[in-house]
Amino acid sequence: MGVSLVAVSMTEPDSRQAEKDLVVRARQGEQAAFEMLYRQHVGRVYALCLRMTGQPALADDCVQEAFIRAWRKLPEFRGQSAFGTWIHRIAVNQVLGHKRSSKRQGAHLELLAGQTAGASSPAPETAGFDIENAIARLPEGARDVLLLCGVGGFSHEEASSMLGIAVGTSKAQLHRARRLLKEQMDVR
Repeated sequence: MGVSLVAVSMTEPDSRQAEKDLVVRARQGEQAAFEMLYRQHVGRVYALCLRMTGQPALADDCVQEAFIRAWRKLPEFRGQSAFGTWIHRIAVNQVLGHKRSSKRQGAHLELLAGQTAGASSPAPETAGFDIENAIARLPEGARDVLLLCGVGGFSHEEASSMLGIAVGTSKAQLHRARRLLKEQMDVR
C-alpha cells in the first residue's frame, strides 16, 4: 500500500512538470510540443464545448478556435494555473463569445426558426433518464455554471470570472441547475 502511494505522489508532480516542459518548448515555437498539449487536452475541451453548445459542429469550431487562440497567446501564459485550466477558460470564452454574437446577429433567424439563437433543441424523450438531454434542457445560465463548476471542477470564483457574473449568482445558478435536474429525474 505504501508503494502505490509513493508512485501516485511521484507521478502527479512528474506529469505537471512534463506539461510545464511542453509549454516552455511550445513557447519557443516548437509545434510538436504544442501538438502534444493539444492531444492531452482536446477531448476534455471538446466535451465541455459540446455540452455548452449542444451542437457537435459548433463545438468543433469552438475547440479549433480555442487552440488557435492558445497558440497565439502562449507567450502571455504566465503559468499561474495549469495549461488545462487555461485552455478551458479560453474555450469557455470562445463559446460565450459565439453565443453573444449569435444573439446579436441571429435575431431575425429567431422569428423564422421559431427558436432562440444558440439554444439547442431538446432530443426526443427516451424511456430512461438521459442526463445529457436533461442538461441540454436547462436554462443557459444554470447549464453553463453546472458545466463549469459541477462537471469541469472550476471554483465559483473562476466560473463567475469566465461568465461575467457575481460569485453569488454562480452559486445560485448551480443550486438552480441541480434543483431542475432533480425535478426532471423525479418526473420520470
